[in-house]
Amino acid sequence: MKILLVSTQDYIHHPVPSRHHYIFEELARRHEVHVAHFHVSRGNARPTRLIVEEATQFPVKSPLLHYTLNTPYHYHIFNKIIRDNEIDIVVAAHVLAGAAVISAAKRNNVPVVFDLKDWFPDSAAAYFKNRFVAGCVRKGVWEITRRNLSRSDRITTVSPSLVDKLKGLGFSAELITNGVDTDLFVPRDGVETRRELGIGDDEFVIGFSGSIERWYAIDEMIRALPELIRYRKKTRILIVGGSLFTDYEKELQQLAESLGVSNHVIFTGTKPYAELPRHIACMDVCTIPLSPPQWMDIALPNKFFEYSACGKPIVMRPIPDVARIGGPNLFVYRTRDEFITHVKNLMERPATFHINMENYSWKEKARQFESVFSGLCP
Repeated sequence: MKILLVSTQDYIHHPVPSRHHYIFEELARRHEVHVAHFHVSRGNARPTRLIVEEATQFPVKSPLLHYTLNTPYHYHIFNKIIRDNEIDIVVAAHVLAGAAVISAAKRNNVPVVFDLKDWFPDSAAAYFKNRFVAGCVRKGVWEITRRNLSRSDRITTVSPSLVDKLKGLGFSAELITNGVDTDLFVPRDGVETRRELGIGDDEFVIGFSGSIERWYAIDEMIRALPELIRYRKKTRILIVGGSLFTDYEKELQQLAESLGVSNHVIFTGTKPYAELPRHIACMDVCTIPLSPPQWMDIALPNKFFEYSACGKPIVMRPIPDVARIGGPNLFVYRTRDEFITHVKNLMERPATFHINMENYSWKEKARQFESVFSGLCP
């Protein structure tokens, strides 16, 4: 089967891989998979099994400007890619570029799967502090997303709540959750990595792994740190990841300094995917401090699967779809006091877990996508 993927990211240079990287690299073992390349990110090029198709005329780094300026070219180049490579199926997951590739697919009688990997109107608006601008972005993105969904042959999405949300808006979607590399993310010893990071064996580490953006209330974790240090002096927060398009990481560093806890907060920056398990191994407790209420109702974060596969306790904000899966390693907080209480309890009674995540492996997710494709391309 010949597949064209139009992802939400610069597939080659984006520093944080998405579900599309894991699933379609697996699919490329047995299918011919092409991927559109948007020159937006500045990260190092990652190796890929996919056939990279250049889809950029103006290599502007601002995502909004980039996709807006390149829209006319996208309508041209996607038609050419589909025609020249005799593509059998298109997987669209982008807003503006998604509209272009869906039009090209329709012109060439190629079926389209739209993979809604998060709620694009809110995720796009989250990058803007000005409420008026954010509101305009949210409305505009929804109108384009609605048209993309209505023109697609099948819709897949990442969480049961997003399936329900789409149903309420008149769309039928199939659930294919995020997952985890179960060969890579396993319980392991973090002693060596702790030493590399300057963390003592007797220190308690509260960890976060992921993109440092405003939809995670990492600032509230740092604000809770002085009280936790008073309870146990040797306490650290380890933040593994970096900001993509905002200055939130810099704000967190300034906050730690203003609270006098800079020496207790470690920022590693973005790490390669293969290095995440050994950094998670350093953590005594992992966190998912998801913030916006509208996101909690539809989210099913990758980090839940990764932390769980590593056997770690997770202190998290209420996320219904995570609760649906459940697990003995989940500790939910709604306030800073509840966060502090859970962490103190884990300080007193450290815990590790053995959780079978094979049903959520990326290999299984790739098989689920194949099933969708087979229904469209018998």
